[in-house]
Amino acid sequence: MIVMKFGGTSVQDAAAIDRTTKIVLERLDRSPVVVVSALARVTEALLGLARTARERSLDLALAVIEDLRERHLITARNLLETFMSPRLLEVEQEIHAQFADLENLVRSVATLGELTLRSQDAIASFGERLSSVIVTAALESRGVAAELVDSRAFIITDDNFSKAAPDLQETNNRARAVLGPLVSAGRVPVAQGFIGSTTGGVTTTIGRGGSDYSAALIGAALGAEAIEIWTDVDGLMTADPRAVPNAKRIRVISFAEASELSYFGAKVLHPSTVLPAVERGIPVHIYNTNNPGCEGTLIVAQPHPSRNLIKSIAFKRGVTIVNVTSTRMLLAYGFLRTIFEVFDRHKTSVDVVTTSEVSVSITLDNADQLEPITRDLSGIGEVSIERGKAIVCVVGDNLKFTPGVASRLFKAIAGTNVNMISQGASEINLTFVIDESDVESVARSLHDEFFLETDPDVFA
Repeated sequence: MIVMKFGGTSVQDAAAIDRTTKIVLERLDRSPVVVVSALARVTEALLGLARTARERSLDLALAVIEDLRERHLITARNLLETFMSPRLLEVEQEIHAQFADLENLVRSVATLGELTLRSQDAIASFGERLSSVIVTAALESRGVAAELVDSRAFIITDDNFSKAAPDLQETNNRARAVLGPLVSAGRVPVAQGFIGSTTGGVTTTIGRGGSDYSAALIGAALGAEAIEIWTDVDGLMTADPRAVPNAKRIRVISFAEASELSYFGAKVLHPSTVLPAVERGIPVHIYNTNNPGCEGTLIVAQPHPSRNLIKSIAFKRGVTIVNVTSTRMLLAYGFLRTIFEVFDRHKTSVDVVTTSEVSVSITLDNADQLEPITRDLSGIGEVSIERGKAIVCVVGDNLKFTPGVASRLFKAIAGTNVNMISQGASEINLTFVIDESDVESVARSLHDEFFLETDPDVFA
């Protein structure tokens, strides 16, 4: 049994969904469970719709709903009319019914002028709920014994709306109970990514990009032989090809390396995806829906050693540095705890931290709470802010214990000002912070230094 997750670009229109159904057909002998995202850009539109309703711009919100309704109806018709499917009328009725529910929610938000995270999750969930109806019907039109299932029946979470955390044991139990019999009966379940529910049945979402995580949760629960992530690129790359045109595809990479890359900017994979797979030793494949013949990238627990020291270079733009300086820090205990309690209080995560005798520098990629954070930190020491920065992360096997890595790296970018350096917390990455304007030139210089020759067993 395998789990196949198809991202938004893989189901963005009738042509894309048609390609997706053909890929599923080719894997019927492996008992697939299909997990789908919303049609491309629909989640963003729904979140924008929720904000519009909060501003009580009901006419504008209703216009957005009509545009989305028409897009889904056209997609369904273009798919199902080709096969003269008797399901078309039923699918159209279901689409209209879901949009009626969505409109009722939006009217309620507009009337109150208040948007709670609970209401936002309910609105955002319609993207996956609609796409899964269309994909299920498309598979049936090709003769697949597909069955639509509601992920909210088995992805059970807490009530931290918009970023809900799954209850792994309850999710495992319910996923086996709901999906197991369907797979055993030779049917192909079609589930929604990204969404779940509380034990009380209230709709939640597990964070942006959470469809990958949904697929991994299902795969772990059912003991899948593999989890396949279908997207619009050929796999993980040695660098972002938009910045480094000669970037190479990575054929095989470790779970730990892939997780670091995804956290520090590689958008192909959701950072949490690998966690359930790691625990069960399930390999994760990344494939391109537009190029299904490509072998993609395989993510495993322990790949064979690579002759290349570096696997990939990732970067994250839009970073802010917060510097806190105080002579009271000298030889004092509890000082760092006091600083981090501020970030905890404002629910803001940090990426890179460096310290000296009297100062701490911290990077943030979410500066929404910067003003209150700065205000609170000012009671601890002198605070300065540096905006327009970027984090560059170099990932590879055992970097921490390989002599000369830092020397080669910083020699390759000798003309670039480096604001912060972090190595040691992980054996597989070296991270530093630079001006955002230097990102692309730094990525190219590092790629030239470390990927002039590549191990053909690891890189394509």
